[in-house]
Amino acid sequence: MQCDKKNSKFWKILNLSFLLALSFLTQPGQAEEENPDALWDQFSRPEIHGFCEMRAGCRIQNDPYEKDISVMEARLQAEVFTCNDWADFKYKGDVWGDGVTEKGHYDIREAWIFSRPTDFLDVKIGRQILTWGTGDLVFLNDLFPKDWQSFFIGRDAEYLKAPSDAAKFGFFTDLVNIDMVYTPQFDSDRYITGEYVSYWNGTEQTRAGQDAMVTSDRPDRWFQDDEIAVRVYKNIRNYELALYGYRGFWKRPGGETSSGLAIFPKLNVYGASARGQVGAGIGNIELAWYQSADDESGSDSLVDNSEMRYLAGYTQDIGKDLNATLQYYIEQLLNYDNYEENLAGGAARDRYRHVITLQLTKLLMNQNLELGLSGYYSPSDEDAYLRPHIHYKYSDKIALETGGNIFFGDEPYTFFAQFRNNTNLYLAVRYSF
Repeated sequence: MQCDKKNSKFWKILNLSFLLALSFLTQPGQAEEENPDALWDQFSRPEIHGFCEMRAGCRIQNDPYEKDISVMEARLQAEVFTCNDWADFKYKGDVWGDGVTEKGHYDIREAWIFSRPTDFLDVKIGRQILTWGTGDLVFLNDLFPKDWQSFFIGRDAEYLKAPSDAAKFGFFTDLVNIDMVYTPQFDSDRYITGEYVSYWNGTEQTRAGQDAMVTSDRPDRWFQDDEIAVRVYKNIRNYELALYGYRGFWKRPGGETSSGLAIFPKLNVYGASARGQVGAGIGNIELAWYQSADDESGSDSLVDNSEMRYLAGYTQDIGKDLNATLQYYIEQLLNYDNYEENLAGGAARDRYRHVITLQLTKLLMNQNLELGLSGYYSPSDEDAYLRPHIHYKYSDKIALETGGNIFFGDEPYTFFAQFRNNTNLYLAVRYSF
């Protein structure tokens, strides 16, 4: 099984925190001496859930840089929840055999303690899945880790959100509510490396995959290469208004060294959003300023420029059990003149990148059958990405799913077109318990 050093250090510290918390909060009456099981009697009966799954997929176009199979795995997920008078505890972990890497893997998805010590404060510490912002599969102020690699090969949509090793604090007041997330050691995206998905290698100006895996220098110093994310929000007349702030690093490589080693430059993000009723549906707007702190002038060709990002969206039920979400997303590259002047070869990015997204969901057969489509089209890049899926709940325990990841585009260097040889179809069978 694979387990990196970062995670092993983190879980040693987390386990110690569990033990310290229990030792301080156990009454000093020493009931444990009379009854060794008294400590465990303070906890609720554990709730255990999970699933076993077989998932397989293959490319429908030839890709000389990857295997013909896009996904091939047998997976077991187990989830355990318990609580006592002062806290909730949860663990969720996956173990799977991977036919693409020909290895076994283990991943802790969640392992946290949640407590509400006062009426105005929530605390959640440990590995957890975090999300905020208003976009539907489009993320601006949500700077928590993503796993687009899993999404593009046909794993379940839940794996798009990667876990964070963090402490989250929620403060509730009559004026505003505040969420603050502190990550003591940088958690990057699980970005495209070439292991599963081939990509455009900008350094070599060619396509690459398992023949040229991305190597990176990821910041990994505890309490120095850390991240802080803050959200201040309030509901006013059923409209949620929010302000956001982030200090950390680009979540996927945002630059490279002169030797081609991928790096994660420092990044600050400031944003705002609004979401609420508009006509018969729900509308949302969001914007974010990505300040590239290591190159604010945009004159360093080896570090990504600052950006502005904008999103407007609308979701509505347009029929019986039929929901649609339409979004318009824009990325604006700042300091563009300096960017063009210092471009070190290759195709230049456009000043503006436009993306239109459409999400459709239709439920049939007493909501046991779900037909879904996630679609992205960029009129500026002239490329697109479609992710259709069909999910059928055969029984309370057995579910079947099929779908695909389909990429279009003529230019090999645009975002979606670079993945066109990774177009794939997949099939899954899941048994839940």
